[in-house]
Amino acid sequence: MPEIKVNNLSHTFGKNTPAALTVLEGIDLSFPSGSFTSIVGTSGCGKSTLLKMMAGLFEPSDGEMTLDGDAIKGTDRRRGMVFQQDAVFPWMTVAKNVSYGPRLRGASRREQKEIEAKWIEMVGLKGFEDRWPRELSGGMRKRVDIGRVYANDPDVLLMDEPFGALDAQTKERMQSDLLKTWGRSKKTIIFVTHDIEEAIFLSDKVVVMSARPGRISHIEEITLPRPRDNEMRLTDEFLQIKRKLWGMLEH
Repeated sequence: MPEIKVNNLSHTFGKNTPAALTVLEGIDLSFPSGSFTSIVGTSGCGKSTLLKMMAGLFEPSDGEMTLDGDAIKGTDRRRGMVFQQDAVFPWMTVAKNVSYGPRLRGASRREQKEIEAKWIEMVGLKGFEDRWPRELSGGMRKRVDIGRVYANDPDVLLMDEPFGALDAQTKERMQSDLLKTWGRSKKTIIFVTHDIEEAIFLSDKVVVMSARPGRISHIEEITLPRPRDNEMRLTDEFLQIKRKLWGMLEH
C-alpha cells in the first residue's frame, strides 16, 4: 500500500467567505513506500500548502489524505518535516539537536548516544558532535535538520525547499548526500522545489503543478539509472527531461 494517498483534494482559504481563495483543486496522488517524489510548480501554485497538509499542520477543505489507509489528522512522528529555513535549536549541540526527538520519548542515554552516532555520521557531521549551531555553516545546519528528522524514525520525510537558501556548490553536494542517505534508509521522501534540475536529479517521479489554483498538470517518471552523480546532469537524456518540464512550466 502506498505510504500516502491524496484523494480528490481541494483547498480554499476562507471557504464560504467573501475573501475565499482556492489554492488547490482536484488533487489525486499516491506516494509508494520508499519512493522519492518531487513536486514542482510556479510560485503560489499550492505545492507547499499541499506538503504542509501531508504533515498534518492543517486539514484540506475538501477531499482527504491517508497514511496506510488512516486519515491524516494532525502531526505525528510517522511524518517528519524539513523546512527551507533551518530549525536547529541554538542552545543545543549538534548531537543534542539530532537526538532531541528520541530524548523526548524517553530514550535512555545509551540509546541517545547510538542514535547520535548513527545519524551524525550518516549526514556527514562526524567530528562536529559537540559544536554549537552558531559555529556551523548554513549547509551544516541543514544537515543537522535532516539528521534530527531521520533520528525520529518517520515513515515519510516531507521536505519543503530544504536547499533553497544554499549556494549552488553546497546545494549540489547536499543533493548528492541526501540521495546517499535515502538509498541506505529507503524512507519515502516527498520533496517540494522550484528547481527542475534538482527535482530530476533526486527523484523517481516529478509531479508538475499548474498555476493557482494548483492542479496536477503532468507526472514525469524519471528512469535515469541509480546511483546518480553530477555528470549525469550533462547527459542528453537528463537535458531532454529538463527541457520538457521547463516547457510545461512556461505555459
